[in-house]
Amino acid sequence: MMDDPGLRRWDERYAQQGYLFGEQANAFLARQRHRLQSRVRALAVADGEGRNGVWLAEQGLDVVSIDGSPTAQDKARRLAERRGVEITCELADLTTWTWPDHAFDVVAGIFIQFAGPDLRSRMFEGMQRALRPGGLLLLEGYRPEQLAYGTGGPTALENLYTERMLRDAFADMQILELTSYDALLSEGSGHAGMSALIDLVARRPE
Repeated sequence: MMDDPGLRRWDERYAQQGYLFGEQANAFLARQRHRLQSRVRALAVADGEGRNGVWLAEQGLDVVSIDGSPTAQDKARRLAERRGVEITCELADLTTWTWPDHAFDVVAGIFIQFAGPDLRSRMFEGMQRALRPGGLLLLEGYRPEQLAYGTGGPTALENLYTERMLRDAFADMQILELTSYDALLSEGSGHAGMSALIDLVARRPE
């Protein structure tokens, strides 16, 4: 898996001391706590060092945390141990990973914008497929306006999200929330400063 230069770069970034995006859950994800009642199993996509997967486990969910970086997953396991929860870490190259069918009540994708349009399309399809009927998709990313801020995220315009793009990508789901806004982020050194954000909460039909 580390033959992929992109994955090697991420592994090198995660090898730094401390947690690149901090140890606390993403603020958008934390605001969805009320939606997690009665949910059992969650998938944290490209979960990196585990801050979001660990938080989901703290809410009582059975969490599978997938990422392509062994270094990040080692740190995720240590974070879970310090917090007194368990998560299942699965090393996954998302260019080839097989998405399970109807396996999760929640799928969370927080700043997974390393993916260009082709891979993104496959990932979005896989994320929907992985949800059980009635399952929730929780997605946060950057909008094109983020390029002017330069406070984190991809530098390729094609990797950024717009409301229209997300509505089209998840047209078969019930959109519960789709919001564009600017906010100050303080998530480690990786996401720091005023940021152009977009949040999506969608439910797979029963």
